[in-house]
This record gives sequence, C-alpha cells and structure tokens, in this order.
Amino acid sequence: MITAIALDDEPPALEIIKGFCANIPTVDLKKTFTKAGEAFEYLEKYPVDLLLLDINMPSVNGIDFYKRVPARVMVIFTTSFSEYAVESYNLSAVDYLVKPYTLQRFTQAIEKANIAHELRQKAAVPGNDHITLRVDYGLVKIHFSDILFMEGLDNYLKIHLKDKNPVIVRMTLKAILEKLPAPVFVRVHRSFIVPLSQVAGVRNKMIVLHCGEEVPLSNNYEDEFMHLLNR
Repeated sequence: MITAIALDDEPPALEIIKGFCANIPTVDLKKTFTKAGEAFEYLEKYPVDLLLLDINMPSVNGIDFYKRVPARVMVIFTTSFSEYAVESYNLSAVDYLVKPYTLQRFTQAIEKANIAHELRQKAAVPGNDHITLRVDYGLVKIHFSDILFMEGLDNYLKIHLKDKNPVIVRMTLKAILEKLPAPVFVRVHRSFIVPLSQVAGVRNKMIVLHCGEEVPLSNNYEDEFMHLLNR
C-alpha cells in the first residue's frame, strides 16, 4: 500500500478524491489540503509516497510546487487543464488526470503509482546490485555498476563491461530486461539497453555514454527514455 496526500484549492475536488481513495485498498490517503503552505509543511514532517496535486491554484502553480517537493515523492496531477501534460511528464509524473475523471480512470492512475513504488523498493533492496547469468557451462556474476550497455544479437546478448571483456549470453533483450531494475536500465533501441548512470548526453538520435561509446536511440523508445533521463 502507498501513502498519499492531496492538494487542491477546491474542497469539492478533494471530496471526490477522498471518496475514490476510500474505494481503493492499495492507497492510504493521509490528509487533504487546500493551502500549499500547509501541504508543504506536512510533507517535511510526514513523508508520503504519493502526492495528488492540482495545477491551476491561485496561490501557487502545482508544477512549481512539485519542483520543491523531495524527489522521492511521486505525483499524479489532477487538473481541469490539459495543456500542462507535456511539462508534467517531463517531471516524471506518474499520471495526469483531467477533471472530471472517473473512478476507473483514477484507479488506473493509482495502479501505476503502486507499480512504480514496487520498482523503487525492488531497486533499493540491499544486495540487489548484480545479476547472475549462465555463460557456457558456468555462472557469471555481473555487477550492475560494471555494465556499460547491452547489445542484442538475435538470440544472444553481448554485455559490454568496464575494463573487462564483453560477456556473451544466450538470452534476448526482452528476457534480461525483466531481470533488471527498471529505474536503472532502459531499452533505447530494439538492439540496445543502457544504464541511465552511463548516459553523458544525447546528440542527433545517438546516446553518448561516459565511456565514449555511442548507442542509437530509436523513435519507438525515445519518449520513455527522455522521460526517465529528465526525472
């Protein structure tokens, strides 16, 4: 279960959120606020997992408010205006709900938040810093921090490593991606996976890595990659 608070300058909107959350067992709505200052003070004292946040409020813009919130807090924007959607996703918003939204649509957004929360917890587990793969007739332990990028070659996978020879594994990119911590590794091309920590920049549809290598960025994966990179 994730914990949450809601901030909206309109009390009726908060009543709707309260009612919806009461019907969803995976979210615990701790408190609601109509004033941004009070919400911010609460977050400083009582950290939560999720912020349900209006955008167009008289005292403060919701997007500006979220930029002040600790990065560990997820956000679902709830607003009457659709024009902020692109900017909200640049802030790695879990979802963007345009009022009036239904219980079904609200539930979908909460489910996204739960999935993101689970992935964060999985990535933060102590000792979860490596993967063990079968190579030839033995097992090889590969630390995530040693991986520069992964290259798919039909049914084989070539893992490029720091200061070591590449490791060749009989596995597809899709299969190994399911074993990797999602916030750390991202698919950027039908033939490539990169760890975000190794990305130095992007130039002309090419991802430049700190090691000097360049990896192509496919149109199919560009939006998700840029979303994660800007988070």
